[in-house]
Amino acid sequence: MKNSLVIIVFGLLFLSACNKKENQFDATGIFESTEVLVASEVGGRIVKWEIEEGQKIEKNFLAAVLDTVPFQLQIEQIKASKKALFRKTVDVKPQVRVIKDQIEVQNSQLKTLLKEKNRFEKLVNADAATKKQLDDIIAQIDVVSKQIEVSNGQINVAESNVGTQNKSVLSEVEPLDRKQDILLDQIDRCKIENPIAGTVLTVYAHEGEVTGPGKPLYKIADLDNMILKAYVNAEQYAGLKINQDVKVFIDQSDKTFEELVGQVYWISSEAEFTPKTIQTKEERNHLVYAIKIRVKNDGKIKLGMYGEVKF
Repeated sequence: MKNSLVIIVFGLLFLSACNKKENQFDATGIFESTEVLVASEVGGRIVKWEIEEGQKIEKNFLAAVLDTVPFQLQIEQIKASKKALFRKTVDVKPQVRVIKDQIEVQNSQLKTLLKEKNRFEKLVNADAATKKQLDDIIAQIDVVSKQIEVSNGQINVAESNVGTQNKSVLSEVEPLDRKQDILLDQIDRCKIENPIAGTVLTVYAHEGEVTGPGKPLYKIADLDNMILKAYVNAEQYAGLKINQDVKVFIDQSDKTFEELVGQVYWISSEAEFTPKTIQTKEERNHLVYAIKIRVKNDGKIKLGMYGEVKF
């Protein structure tokens, strides 16, 4: 009888200890992190590969380089096409120069004729020359003036014709320029720069392989700053605030925990049913609210590990 009483008391104490352990935390969650799946925006052969799984790399680290030769060859082809087009253009300057030289001669003739006109006007007034001689000079002045007018018109016509011809040829250059810009942009995108500082989780490619646009190259995550996603009931939800400091516990052994500092940075505005993987103080079919807690990681926290929260 006495032995039975001892066993019963011991059992009650054990159950009490278990309940105390289960109830000493306010919430339970799973650690996750910001994961980024890095892919190439262009296709090509990988000529340089600088990362491996487990490696910590900084933001903007040059993780890989793709072969740019195909793009460079296309650019050289575009440059050759543009040179061929420019050779089809006409320079109007030689034509204009000939016409302007002709106009200079005509202006010189006009200047001489005007002097002759003045001289003959005086001679006619002095009865030293006939009226017909003066009229002949005036007629020559009219002819030369019209020739100058025609020559100026020829300059305008030449410039207009050549301009139209060149415009038609040069209109083919702009599309080539835009295509060249696209190729230069693709060459720049052949450099795969790491988007975030973190640890390489998985590698999907290696040097020498051919990749395509959108094909994953590697996965990286920020393991220095872990995220504990936990769930709280309505009563706990009402007392939580953004940037609130909380205590986070991780397993140190079967019976002990290590305490860490966390900060609540996201609180869901909508309730949901408790996920099957999470244990809370309430029944599984009760509505809960998801929260995210940012926790500094010194290397002890692993992805998928459980964490406990005390508010």
